[in-house]
Amino acid sequence: MFSLCEPPFFTRLRDARRVLVAGAGGGFDVYAGLPLALALREAGKEVHLANLSFADLHGLDLEVWVEPDVAAVGPDTPLRGDYFPERTLARWLREHDLPSTVYAFAGTGVGPLRDAYRALLAHLGGVDAVVLVDGGTDILMRGDEHGLGTPEEDMASLAAVAGLDELPQRLVACLGFGVDAYHGVSHALVLENLAALEREGAYLGAFSLPRESREGALYLDAVAHAQRHTASRPSIVHGSVAAAVRGDFGDVRFTERTRDGELFVNPLMTLYFCVDLPGLARRHLYLDRLEKTALLRQIGSAIEEFRDTLPRQRPPRAFPH
Repeated sequence: MFSLCEPPFFTRLRDARRVLVAGAGGGFDVYAGLPLALALREAGKEVHLANLSFADLHGLDLEVWVEPDVAAVGPDTPLRGDYFPERTLARWLREHDLPSTVYAFAGTGVGPLRDAYRALLAHLGGVDAVVLVDGGTDILMRGDEHGLGTPEEDMASLAAVAGLDELPQRLVACLGFGVDAYHGVSHALVLENLAALEREGAYLGAFSLPRESREGALYLDAVAHAQRHTASRPSIVHGSVAAAVRGDFGDVRFTERTRDGELFVNPLMTLYFCVDLPGLARRHLYLDRLEKTALLRQIGSAIEEFRDTLPRQRPPRAFPH
């Protein structure tokens, strides 16, 4: 039984002692999990951070690899170029006297990624819960929507963790409602999907990231740090969310990467939408087709093949007001 005094997301994690918070979709997704990790750590839990990585991990030294396809990235882990979100976050964590290892998963198909998750869980000495975090909400797409956003990495992570039946708790948390509109996602359909998850008991509600909370203030600092240290490719998602947390609204400019588009920064971007991961996976329409994938590009091909079999797609819907 849930209570209005405590978000169901945290109720589900109340008995967990050791939690892995992992970015599902690559890039800076792990930053969406930072406020959650800070709150869980404050509650006395041991929390570890991981991310499906877009960096060129094959250039890493051998000693950083925990197992094939998962590396332990620290503040001083060498890699060419400035785009290395996991190391950037590790450096910010060290500056704030927090545990500064961020684990990086290589971009693979579902089978190797699930093996990498199991290897990391064993390396950490056992984990009670995995929380997949998404910057945006396209991980909530079930497959028959008109636009799916950028699903390959999200679906690799979702399918990989959906197969970890031995874990007591598996959850998904999305931060940045609205940002996927620029990748063709209809957010009215996101809400329709959440309503369906609610009917099945898999929707765990929403809560905001307040600017004046400790977690909100540290998140803003971490995003600003990442923007300074990844000048070539700052995160549009977290730049938008951070602007919303600060109270900005509308077409906010924080990077030249958005100069050809119009943003709609708004308070809904500060909300975490949370769901039960196995429940989300059960409603998915093509997740089973990804089980035998070994490479990320095979996931893209499987999605295209599934989409070709659909008699119709759910059309995008406009908000009525």
